[in-house]
Amino acid sequence: MEWRDEGALLSVRPHGESAAIIEVFTAAHGRHLGVVRGGGSRRMAGVLQPGAQLAVTWHARLDDHMGSFRAEPLHARAALMGDRGALSALNAICALLHHALPERDPHPALYAQTIALLDLLEEGATWAVAYLVFELRLLEDMGYGLNLTSCALTGVTQDLAYISPRTGRAVARAAAGDWAPRLLPLPRVMTLGDGTPAEVAEGLAVTGHFLSRALMARQDGTSPLPEARGRLLDHLLQAKTVAD
Repeated sequence: MEWRDEGALLSVRPHGESAAIIEVFTAAHGRHLGVVRGGGSRRMAGVLQPGAQLAVTWHARLDDHMGSFRAEPLHARAALMGDRGALSALNAICALLHHALPERDPHPALYAQTIALLDLLEEGATWAVAYLVFELRLLEDMGYGLNLTSCALTGVTQDLAYISPRTGRAVARAAAGDWAPRLLPLPRVMTLGDGTPAEVAEGLAVTGHFLSRALMARQDGTSPLPEARGRLLDHLLQAKTVAD
């Protein structure tokens, strides 16, 4: 069994004396693990860094084996290591993809959006809103996509102010009535597509609610949101404090 693909490295851990097990989010084969012979060497240390874009060849005797990778660097994204905010976003991306995606399940649209976001992080551009959009896309691929285009109760598209915590549907202010305290607020950034880090943090509170539900369903109620995502949220809230 053999295939070739490219993807972003999510994680690497030592295996035996000189090998490493890597986890790669690939274009056509989804989240995939494999052993890299010599992956624990000094020569490979600079290649096998989370976020790096790799060309990989996977080989195994049987399809259900872990198999082994040959990995060649395509793009290191080393600039991320010098930017605390971008690094926190990278760590959150890698952790969420690890927790959320079944192994070997292709997600081509999510893959394309992930690579675009990683490139944006490296460029030093404003990336907070793009990260929020990434989480919304991830929810779609997990089967928990939000519908924020019209009110779930009346069908109107104006003055959408809330989200149902159960269905993920938007609710207009006038239609909420006495149910308003039980609904999630709908941050403006989630409908306008632009906002400050503080507003993005409000959006992440919403996506975090649905990601928690999705992950608990996938992991039999035992898997909270990864700590790396919490550190990213802290960074965005600190950015708000500095701005104030």
